[in-house]
Amino acid sequence: MATILYAEDDDSMRRFFAAALEKAGHHVVACDDGERALRALRFADGAFDMLLTDIMMPGLDGIELAKMAETLSPGIKIMFITGFAAVAKNNTETTDAHVLSKPVHLRQLVDEVDRLIAA
Repeated sequence: MATILYAEDDDSMRRFFAAALEKAGHHVVACDDGERALRALRFADGAFDMLLTDIMMPGLDGIELAKMAETLSPGIKIMFITGFAAVAKNNTETTDAHVLSKPVHLRQLVDEVDRLIAA
């Protein structure tokens, strides 16, 4: 399956979604903020197939993280998961990203991740 970098500042959501993606066969590196995710991207040297990120996080937000990910890891798939779909629509036009609105059912998350990875 895929190696996914997941950035989410909500601890329970991060653990819940990471576990669901791992159960579906993906390898997930979960970070609790954008800065840690950016360090993981730099260290991984292109090893991530996908960035799954919340948009609204303290410090480095998901949109800036995604822009940096596209530079550091060309071809990485990007998916935003957010409770602020309007913010996502207005601010993600420079990225080739998919947006899921919270709340998200686990099956929907896994299906969307699988679909984006396969594309």
